[in-house]
Amino acid sequence: MKNSDNKAGKVRNYHGVRWDEPIIMEMGQHGQRGFVPSPLEDRVIEKVGDPMDLLPSGLKREQEPALPELGQMQVLRHFLRLSQETLGADLCIDLGQGTCTMKYSPKINEALVSSPKMSELHPYQDEETVQGILEITYQLEQYLKELSGMDKFSFQGSSGTQAIYANVSVIRKYFLDRGETGRNEIITTILSHPGNPGAAATAGYKVITLMPDESGLPDLEALKAAVSEKTAALLITNPEDTGIFNDRISEFTDIVHQAGGLCCYDHANANGLMGIVRAVDMGFDLCHYNLHKSFSSPHGSHGPGAGAQGVTEKLAKYLPVPTVEFDGKKYCLSYDRPDSIGKIRKFYGVPPVFVRAYAYIRSLGPDGLKLAALLSILNNNYLLKKLLQVPGLSCPMAEGRQRIEQARLSWAELKETTGIGTDCINRRIIDYGLQTYFTSHHPWIIPEPFTPEPPESYSKDDLDEYAAVLERVAREAYSDPDLVRDAPHNSAISLIDVEPLMDLERFACTWRSFLKKNRQA
Repeated sequence: MKNSDNKAGKVRNYHGVRWDEPIIMEMGQHGQRGFVPSPLEDRVIEKVGDPMDLLPSGLKREQEPALPELGQMQVLRHFLRLSQETLGADLCIDLGQGTCTMKYSPKINEALVSSPKMSELHPYQDEETVQGILEITYQLEQYLKELSGMDKFSFQGSSGTQAIYANVSVIRKYFLDRGETGRNEIITTILSHPGNPGAAATAGYKVITLMPDESGLPDLEALKAAVSEKTAALLITNPEDTGIFNDRISEFTDIVHQAGGLCCYDHANANGLMGIVRAVDMGFDLCHYNLHKSFSSPHGSHGPGAGAQGVTEKLAKYLPVPTVEFDGKKYCLSYDRPDSIGKIRKFYGVPPVFVRAYAYIRSLGPDGLKLAALLSILNNNYLLKKLLQVPGLSCPMAEGRQRIEQARLSWAELKETTGIGTDCINRRIIDYGLQTYFTSHHPWIIPEPFTPEPPESYSKDDLDEYAAVLERVAREAYSDPDLVRDAPHNSAISLIDVEPLMDLERFACTWRSFLKKNRQA
């Protein structure tokens, strides 16, 4: 296929590499080794003693670990084959990961974090020897304060939901210090990120969930009815996972504040807002950013991540320890915070993610960040217009209302007519070199959902090709539904039996637990 054809929105002729590759725990042969360390010389043992004697007896294994025995070439070949079977953002069009902002991560940022100056840092190094990463973290905080209007940030959280939980913990501590122990309710919305009700419930709060009204926004009258002297906080994502921005958000925060509660902003969908709106200007007391989504770090396989937790001045003393401080001459990790909620993870965060976010912000500057947000909005609305021409696909909630950086669509019409729903479509697009898309957080308020999110990284040609693939697959569903139902056909793996994933008696997260359950069977 010529490049000119692809620019016209044509579908690529794709076929993935497929290896009949066993998992590494099933490979190997007794006696093979990738590396054989030399035995310690007698004079070294005489000088420092036998290293095994330094281990407490309770930590010493009674038998060798059951690891596969392979030579170096076999290990390399195995992982190269797996890499050839993998689709990623650098190889395919991957703008279907709604609420995850799968943007391109500049390779210079990867070079920075893979430098030995970064990769060989140890979390227990003396502060004098890590002034560089502390300075980067401190400066990153200043940038996020400008973007949000918050007064203080913590980078302890290793995920967005962990940052949400830390914010809920700050809310709880704030009211305990005020003696307001009766504030045991948190309000959220059904289309906010599920980490919000999850974190609130985990922290012991009763969760009140607002449903959308006919406008597609959370029901304002339901909020008025929900607030009371029991209200601790409002936790909300804006725009919600539909991509619709709540233009009445200041009314929501005013209502909660009048009831004595706090307001916490989930910035999971911030890619279309950077440099355009600030949390503080909408009345929020707390917020968090996903540095691994909005600020360059690739988001995959649940990591690496960093949830940057921001608060206003009255809540700053409750942030997790340590925070990074600067006295004009030296940067330090401050643990002298008697009102802190404490630590929420080991060490002081995930520094490689800080470096990527810092480099991303510095390279774009304030004008570049705003341009990235505007391009995300433009890309999303251009793609949405293209997708609404695809047969069987609709955008049912709040028709005509502009989406920001993503949109939640529905294949319900296609499913009703052909029996082919979103899961089948999701598998079939892999056959055309696309990554699987995000459907929706549960519960599925919108039936047979599909949530594309094209950030600033993608060109018009990319968007045209993406829409062309979905149109092709939709027409296949009408003409040959079994072709779509049995997909994928051209990818590294074929149709997977998902039943074992739903059966706790068979599902296993590790090889060891798999063997235990298999023996039981």
